[in-house]
Amino acid sequence: QMELEALRSIYEGDLCFRELSPVSFQYRIGESGDPKAFLIEVSWPETYPQTAPVISMDAFFNNTISSAIKQSILDKLMVEVEANLGTAMTYTLFEYAKDNKEVFMENQRVNTVTSVSNSISIGTPDVPPSKKKEKKEQLSKTQKRKLADKTDNKGELPRGWNWVDVIK
Repeated sequence: QMELEALRSIYEGDLCFRELSPVSFQYRIGESGDPKAFLIEVSWPETYPQTAPVISMDAFFNNTISSAIKQSILDKLMVEVEANLGTAMTYTLFEYAKDNKEVFMENQRVNTVTSVSNSISIGTPDVPPSKKKEKKEQLSKTQKRKLADKTDNKGELPRGWNWVDVIK
């Protein structure tokens, strides 16, 4: 089978890929340890690729994924299958799943630990300094010089630098 040879060479050394048999393959979408990773199993009936391959998400690996999400992933994959009937499509299906992993899993609940760390990184504390930097860059050389004259070496402005000079 040409496609079998192709799959073996494409995914050689790819730890996500597993050949369960010469007509049955598993691919893990996502890194191991990724709470949104999932496994797709594609099996070829004798009449494949004229008929659709059997796509399954029954692997134990997927046991944390809700059946609704599994079903919606399978539905989306079947649309791809329909579009590719008559051609070798296992690689196409695996790649399609990889490209759409986020969409596939957008409704999958992830344990709260990860979502907490995400929310912390959203409000990054280093936003204000970067804004200040941008403003400084826009000063002209003379403005910078004036600023340097006014400040002592610590960058602190000397007491009274902005007092109104009454004597004049």
